[in-house]
Amino acid sequence: MSAGHTPPAATDTRTDAGVLRFDRIERMLHWVNATLFAVLVLTGAALYFTPLMALVGRRLLVEEIHLGAGLALPVPFLVAVAGRWGRGLRRDLSRLNRWTEPDRRWFRALPQPRSVRRHTRAALRLGKFNAGQKLNAAFTAGGGLVMLASGCMLHWFTPFPLSWRAGATFVHNWLALVFFLVIIGHVSLALRDREALWSMVRGRISRAWARTHAPAWLDEVDAEGPSAVAGRSVEE
Repeated sequence: MSAGHTPPAATDTRTDAGVLRFDRIERMLHWVNATLFAVLVLTGAALYFTPLMALVGRRLLVEEIHLGAGLALPVPFLVAVAGRWGRGLRRDLSRLNRWTEPDRRWFRALPQPRSVRRHTRAALRLGKFNAGQKLNAAFTAGGGLVMLASGCMLHWFTPFPLSWRAGATFVHNWLALVFFLVIIGHVSLALRDREALWSMVRGRISRAWARTHAPAWLDEVDAEGPSAVAGRSVEE
């Protein structure tokens, strides 16, 4: 082999095949959670709106499905994050919990006109997740725990005084509405960025996308070298 010659395998892995954004465990967790959230939204809507419940019928069954989906929601996460298979998920959780100066500048750009805001954010060296995604993750985790606690209080209501149950009903119903709006926003943003959406299906994202939307993360990936890239390809 002549001096300076680059092995084709390393080049193909880093450029042609793109960059591994989400491993198999993360993708499975996302779609399992998405399914459970969809079940919760549909059954919750049926329980809340009387005309819809009249169309569906079998209220007790709908209540049991709603309760079961709510209790099951934390289970996939706990299974995914435990053990060696959750290494990629644990790294991403660490990234989601780490706030940086570019994240703060991302938020400060919110009041700006759309064209200016887009230009400002494009100049930021963001990591794998932007500030909006980090905020969404924090809300989902915190709000999910509140929904679980208030839902359990509403189902197993006997030990609790009437004032607690009334407060739990208020919190559960209004937080459910906020969750619905957040989910609608999440889906609409995903549909506007089809490449990012497909990365949650196939796992990989183009280097061009990473260079535009997450340049600091791309630098991190490149710094790990071809061996790390090859190792992550096994996790797909």
